[in-house]
Amino acid sequence: MENVTDPSAPKLQLGDIYYLLFRHKWKIILCILAGLAAAAAYYRLNSPPYSSTAKLFVRYVTESQGLSSTGEEELRTKTPGQRGDTTLASEVAIITSLNVAKQAAMNIGPEKILAGFGGGNDLNRAAGIIRGGLVVEIAKNSAVVNITFTNRDQAIVQPVLTEIVAQYLKRHVEIHRGSGMVDTFLTQQTDQLRARLAQTEEDLRIARAKAGVISPEEAKQYFAETLSRLKQEIFNAQALQAEHSAILQELTKNKPTTAVDESPVEKPSPEVIQAHQDLIARIDALRKREQELLVQYTAENPQVVDIRTSLTDAYSRKAKLELDNPLLASYHTPTTNTGNDRAALTQNRIADEMSLLAANEAKMKTLNQQLEQVKAEASSLDQYEAPILELQRRKMLDEKNYLEYSASLAKSRSIEALGADQISNISQIQTPPPPTRDWTAITKIAAGIAVSGFVLGLAWAILIEYFFDRSVRRSNDVEQALKLPLFLSIPKQPKSKLRPEFLGNQVKALTDSEPSDSTKGAIVPYEAANALDPYFETLRDRLIAYFESINLRHSPKLIAVTGLGKESGVTMTAAGLARSLSETGEGNVLLVDMTQKKGERTAMPYSQGKATTDIDHILASQISRTGENKLFVVSEGTSSEKLSRQLPQRFNQLVPKLKASNFDYIIFDMPPVSQISITARLASSMDMVLMLIESEKTDKETAQRAAALLSKANANVGVVLNKTKTYVPGGFLKDREFSLDC
Repeated sequence: MENVTDPSAPKLQLGDIYYLLFRHKWKIILCILAGLAAAAAYYRLNSPPYSSTAKLFVRYVTESQGLSSTGEEELRTKTPGQRGDTTLASEVAIITSLNVAKQAAMNIGPEKILAGFGGGNDLNRAAGIIRGGLVVEIAKNSAVVNITFTNRDQAIVQPVLTEIVAQYLKRHVEIHRGSGMVDTFLTQQTDQLRARLAQTEEDLRIARAKAGVISPEEAKQYFAETLSRLKQEIFNAQALQAEHSAILQELTKNKPTTAVDESPVEKPSPEVIQAHQDLIARIDALRKREQELLVQYTAENPQVVDIRTSLTDAYSRKAKLELDNPLLASYHTPTTNTGNDRAALTQNRIADEMSLLAANEAKMKTLNQQLEQVKAEASSLDQYEAPILELQRRKMLDEKNYLEYSASLAKSRSIEALGADQISNISQIQTPPPPTRDWTAITKIAAGIAVSGFVLGLAWAILIEYFFDRSVRRSNDVEQALKLPLFLSIPKQPKSKLRPEFLGNQVKALTDSEPSDSTKGAIVPYEAANALDPYFETLRDRLIAYFESINLRHSPKLIAVTGLGKESGVTMTAAGLARSLSETGEGNVLLVDMTQKKGERTAMPYSQGKATTDIDHILASQISRTGENKLFVVSEGTSSEKLSRQLPQRFNQLVPKLKASNFDYIIFDMPPVSQISITARLASSMDMVLMLIESEKTDKETAQRAAALLSKANANVGVVLNKTKTYVPGGFLKDREFSLDC
């Protein structure tokens, strides 16, 4: 007996695949031949299209990250080695985009592309044809992109592929660098900054006009220098005023009288006179130089300031010298001067000094007025300085931004003007060559058709095996569907190997009445061994082992053999099992035919045409355990009608007789299991019910219902799978003896 398959075992095993393929091999072979024929016809009837392949090497991809605050475009570079799959995948997406195909169709002309497809000028349809014939592949472990265009029209293949490459390079720049968007943004920003700068300049002009200055810094510097100069001139004028006041005071105090003085004139030393004359000459020279410089420069010029400083110093030295030598005031060069002349000269000097003091005082007053005016203007400048400085800073910032954005715009336009052909990060390894016929697609389709034949055959086999054919075919079906122990799988034998003389020379023929001398003890002759004998012997051994495993030792052992339909081999199996049990020599075996109707005799394989007695007669006979004949065949016979009517009372009355008989095994050849047959009602009285299932004919649901019917009778049920067919050659299975149903 074989054990039920472990539910944890895989449902599909290698043996199942072999069984499927070899059982339906002719269907699969037929479909394969049909697929090969269809593939050959397709290959012969279809001409291949034309194709051309361009190869591009993508060194790196530069992407724009937007614009900085200064208007400079921020760029990021990615190489295919750095997450290259994503980088090149984006390039493939650009190439295969509908925009590229549509632009290429527009440039070439949709009517040219559609000429071989029924004509027309539909741009979208032309773009669809281009896109449908475009195949983009990335070479393995490289940054090379292969672009292939395939079409039936040889004339458009190369131009279309060339245009595809050109449009891709253009779109590459537009997408990664955002050239159009950046140009628009830069243009807008440049225009805005230009307008803002003009407004700032106008506001600054108005502010300067109100302040009366051009530059606050320069004005402040001018006021500082002017104030310093005015203060210095005031200081010099004050010093000169003091100097001439002292001279005037001295002249007034030493004023000579008009009387004639014959005494000789006292005069200073010649060195003092010479120094005084030198100072006078230097003062004249400095005044002359000052007048010359004032013609060319302003009073604030450093040279003019230096001259005036030297002039002030000369005046100071002259005044000091005259102060230290009072005689210089009354001394004059002429040698013939009278006292009246000296008095007149002194008077003139006094008048000059007084005039000089008056002029110097007027100068000081003017300088003080100028000083106050400059201070007032400087104070007024402080009120306008902050707005002017703010406008100046705004102007500088606007001007800087304007220049930067203008430069970025000019740079962007220059890059765009270079064109897509000048892109340095993408090189064309192979430009689109002239088109050639591409057999790849035809070959692939033909191969697909050929393979589809095998797939169709396999699908056909799977549908039949697992969906349409619901019969029990293999031992796995018994174990999985019925959950019953399988005792044996008997392969189907050719009819030439099956002999009608099946029971052999050990069958004892019993008649209805007392046997005559001529028939008493007649022995049925044994013709030849049957091809199924090894299987019946195996069934016998497994049945005996089963009884021993459950410790069933009483005699006789009642064994029912039944089936699920006509010609399922029940009678042959029951006879073969009875004969194999009798050959052990350990006891008598009784084969009871429960399938006969009233008035009919036992089947020919049992008694060679001689009528057999019924079960009541043989149980009443004295059967010796030590006799030579071990196998006895009887029929229910005329008791059939009573047995069918009076069950289970009738069979219960026979049980004591059966147990008291000298038989070790009683084999019952039972009718097929059904709701109206006696088999299910007698099953509970049997020690074993062997249910024969005919392979590939018995429906699974029918077998399940029969098993459930017998299980309700609390019968011990075992299964014999009969007439199994072997499909898988022996070389494909390692344990052939365990795979007789493959």
